[in-house]
Amino acid sequence: MSVTDSGIIENETGTQRLIGYVLDVGQSDHRARCHLTLTEAHLNRHGVLHGGIAATLLDNALGATASLTVDASGRAPFLTISLNTNFIAAAKEGAKLTAIGRVIGGGRSLLFLEGELTEDEGRTIARASGVFNRVPQN
Repeated sequence: MSVTDSGIIENETGTQRLIGYVLDVGQSDHRARCHLTLTEAHLNRHGVLHGGIAATLLDNALGATASLTVDASGRAPFLTISLNTNFIAAAKEGAKLTAIGRVIGGGRSLLFLEGELTEDEGRTIARASGVFNRVPQN
């Protein structure tokens, strides 16, 4: 696992290593970002981004954004209660994608978030909304 002083997290989980995304929890706006450059391994049988990969990027960006509400390192555990994803456009191999989360409501343990997955050129690929629950600490 690699964590930089600037909040870049790499190779933290098996999913992150498998897919190859980078998690950024170091931005001043306290909104986490997942970055991924698409390779052939991320595509479906039609040659475009697989929807499950898009949902995974959004889930991680939203969950880490929830974590940033209570932990500046973005590591406080939150579990996904629900995630609704809308797929808007296709992305092809070589595209540089960024998923970003935003808290839109909630309380001490349950948070409501939304997020957007975009290409570097600004084109929206997918949007998601989710509910995340803070894991109680012993």
